[in-house]
Formats: sequence, C-alpha cells, structure tokens
Amino acid sequence: MARRKIIAGNWKMNMTPSQAVALVEELKPLVATEDADVVFCVPAIDIVPVVEACKGSNIEVGAENMYFEEKGAYTGEIAPDMLVDAGVKYVILGHSERREYFGETDKDINKKMHKAFEHGLTPIMCCGESLEQRELGVTMDFIRQQVKIGFSGITADQAKEAVIAYEPIWAIGTGKTATTEQAQEVCADIRACIAEIYDEATAAAIRIQYGGSVNPATAPDLFVQADIDGGLVGGASLKADFGKIVNWK
Repeated sequence: MARRKIIAGNWKMNMTPSQAVALVEELKPLVATEDADVVFCVPAIDIVPVVEACKGSNIEVGAENMYFEEKGAYTGEIAPDMLVDAGVKYVILGHSERREYFGETDKDINKKMHKAFEHGLTPIMCCGESLEQRELGVTMDFIRQQVKIGFSGITADQAKEAVIAYEPIWAIGTGKTATTEQAQEVCADIRACIAEIYDEATAAAIRIQYGGSVNPATAPDLFVQADIDGGLVGGASLKADFGKIVNWK
C-alpha cells in the first residue's frame, strides 16, 4: 500500500494571532487537496485561533514543540494535554533549532516521543546533519543515533504512525537544497534504520519527510522519490507558494 504524503508547514517564530488567521484564510483554498495530509505547525499562541480558522478545511494543526511532563512548575512550557484540548493533532519534536539553541538532547526527544504517543499526538521527529558532519562522512552515523535514541522504547505500532523529518541542517533557510539524490539516499537509510529497530513492515509504513529549503521548483522531484513521503516546509509555508508545494503533481 502506498504511503500517503504528508506536507507540513513549520511557521517557526512568525505570525501574530491575527496575522496567523489572515494567512490561514489566504492559504485554505490554495492547499485544498485530497491527495495528501496538510499540516500547519504554528507558534503556541496561534494554536487556538488557527484551529478555529481551519475548521471545515483539510488542514490539520500541529505544535512546534511540547514538554515531556504532564503539568507542574515548568514556566513557559506547554503540556501535551493542553495541545490535545486545543485541537492539535501533530507536534514537531527535536527540530535542529530546538537542539542547537535550546540544548535539547536525543534523550529529551525520546521522552517527548513517549509523551506524544501517550496523548494520541502524532510526532514529527526531526533529524539531520551539519555541513561539517556531511563533509566528514558521518552523516548516517549521526542520524542513526538520533533515530535510534529518539525511538527507544517506542512500539512498532506507534512507530508506524510516527513521521520522521530529515532536515540537513546546512540546507535550512540557507537557500541550499540537498540534491534529490542526497535527500533520497538519506531517507532510504533512515527507513533501513527503522527496519533494523523494528521490521520491514514498520519501515514500509512510517512516513519520512524531507525538509530544507523545499520550494515549488524542488518539490516535484523530491516527492516522487521512493522514500520521501512529503516535506516539512519552513519559509515557503508562510506564503502562497505553499499551495504549489502541496499541489505539486
């Protein structure tokens, strides 16, 4: 059975609540499709108005992060049940910016993965290498570690529902894009890593996105690759271009 494409926008730290609603209204007709899952991952303060604005459309709403505790004295953090109650379906975990700027570790991501599944949220777990790591030839060593620790203790049934986003750090917001061959090669290796952890059936079911300056010009070649099941899109998800990426065929 063919895997259903999933194309998600990561808004990062952009859009006030009123701007977010205006953007949703602009994008709704442009991202309408029955051929893929469409997700807007938005800043925490935008979640409630964006969920409301997306009602009746094909758009699901995701969060950009989440804490691994249920509640408590964690000022500034957001608990999983808060996201669920607000209508969130997906949550990005372990984005390279969270790892780099906020010191999140593979073990932190693993705790968040478990908590997301406990609450019925679908994690979009990010992995990817720096330019230095690619040049040293350790890309897959590094990514396999991220995947293996991230999925530690996660069941096969849970893993089948998860999404992995491969984002070469050197191609995020730089205008550089991994070649189609580079992106496919790493996504295939990630799938092989999942097969090692679990089995071929789990590897065949899990969806793997490519992220890293995805745009309307690059999306068609990327999305037809055997192991690329959509994209995690940054800057281009904040403008009309996102509609062209979603309707890439």
